[in-house]
Amino acid sequence: MALGKVQKVLISESLDPCCREILQAGGIRVLEKPGLSKEELLREIKDCDGLIVRSATKVTAEVLEAAERLQVVGRAGTGVDNVDVEAATRKGVLVMNTPTGNSLSAAELTCGMILSLARQIPQAAASMKEGKWDRKKYMGMELNGKTLAVLGLGRIGREVATRMQAFGMKTIGYDPIITPDVSATFGVEQLPLEQIWPRCDFITVHTPLLPSTTGLLNDSTFAKCRRGVQVVNCARGGIVDEGALLRALQSGQCGGAALDVFTQEPPKDRDLVNHPNVISCPHLGASTREAQSRCGKEIAMQIVDMATGKGLTGVVNGQALSKAFSPHTKPWIALARGLGTVLRTAGKQVQGNVQVCTLGTALKEAGSYLTPAVAAGMLAGGPQKEVTLVNATLLAQEAGLKVTTTHSDVAPEPDSSTGLVQVSLQGTPHQVTGTVQGSTPVLREINGATFKQPAPLCGPLLIYRAKASDASALATLTGLLSKAGAQLLSYHSSSTVAGEQWSVVGLSAPLSNLSELKPRVTEIFQLHL
Repeated sequence: MALGKVQKVLISESLDPCCREILQAGGIRVLEKPGLSKEELLREIKDCDGLIVRSATKVTAEVLEAAERLQVVGRAGTGVDNVDVEAATRKGVLVMNTPTGNSLSAAELTCGMILSLARQIPQAAASMKEGKWDRKKYMGMELNGKTLAVLGLGRIGREVATRMQAFGMKTIGYDPIITPDVSATFGVEQLPLEQIWPRCDFITVHTPLLPSTTGLLNDSTFAKCRRGVQVVNCARGGIVDEGALLRALQSGQCGGAALDVFTQEPPKDRDLVNHPNVISCPHLGASTREAQSRCGKEIAMQIVDMATGKGLTGVVNGQALSKAFSPHTKPWIALARGLGTVLRTAGKQVQGNVQVCTLGTALKEAGSYLTPAVAAGMLAGGPQKEVTLVNATLLAQEAGLKVTTTHSDVAPEPDSSTGLVQVSLQGTPHQVTGTVQGSTPVLREINGATFKQPAPLCGPLLIYRAKASDASALATLTGLLSKAGAQLLSYHSSSTVAGEQWSVVGLSAPLSNLSELKPRVTEIFQLHL
């Protein structure tokens, strides 16, 4: 995937006009076609570099396979469960979202749902439209003093909690990532789920839809709740088991539910929607002018920033790639990829365990983006169609290659300030070490042999090992270059180990035939970085 080559983007759903305008101002052609059928989408996506969706478009593996040029899928919203992220990752397609764009709108709708449940506002309004005046039927409850359980304490969950605290509600919650100390700063007492169920009067869910959260509220958990508990789901259909919810409503274990999302949208089974104690909306969490404008603006700006090389934000599946835009990290990523390619070529294998060791305080946090870069280098030239920082880790695992990272704050001189990257193929003598000089990745060491003047890792390279006392290899190489009309751009030789030394030769073009050189060297290989 060649970043910065986004030329045409398909917007497959209705978005604020600012989305189109920002993309066009960034020099990107825009095709707006909301409401496409699956077959139409498969046709339209073929020559598009980008796709922007909301929640209706299903970006399946089939769609991704049909998208021959696709580089990025942008979700104008928070969740990405309508995108097959694994299939996108395998193909090297970036998936982005706008995690903050609709947070306030979703939080405000949730608060409105809680108020509506407490006072049965929608039912009372519908009754009035029918000409009735039934004050006794719609007896409600005050929120003051009631306990609200917030499951998922990210951006939306915490906004809901702080707003409902203004009504005098006690807020408890659960989140596997947010620490209790952090949630305490916005007034939420974190508890284990088993302690939450019997304590709350209201439950609102704000988690992504994952295997671990599917059916989070089910027959078992409803049975542990207070009788008459009220449930709100403005997050994702499926977090609340709809069959269990209907049974709890019918038995009175659940006193009421407010649903903005469903397992199937629109829902074909109307039993829940039609239940008198259920308030339902057609997935309106992000349906405000402000949220739509914000999400459309944010996703367009993210794609333009990516296309112009300015930066990468909101990335779901290629966090390492976001580092590739930094002037500081770019050469280190090139180094890691180059070291991986040298190691794979020297070791003549792709499978096995590769250890990446970063040395020096400057590289303390570099493992997250250097690991996939090494994997990409190891896989380069293999059977995979295209290996990028997005899919390198996944493809490496599938190829039987395990890349792990360690770090030491101490790097030997003269690289103590800049740092070193050391990559080794475990169980073999193959190990390469490199650093960055200025903005150039260089090879410092190969299999224990050190280069006094590090060899640049760029362009066509010829690397060979030969007897230190025999200069015939270089003479033969010079003759081959002359015959081929190629030039020797650089030459670097290593220290002597067991009577042999390594040579790294920079060429203007690769040589097509090395047969004359092979008798004069112990091993030899070419690569292009």
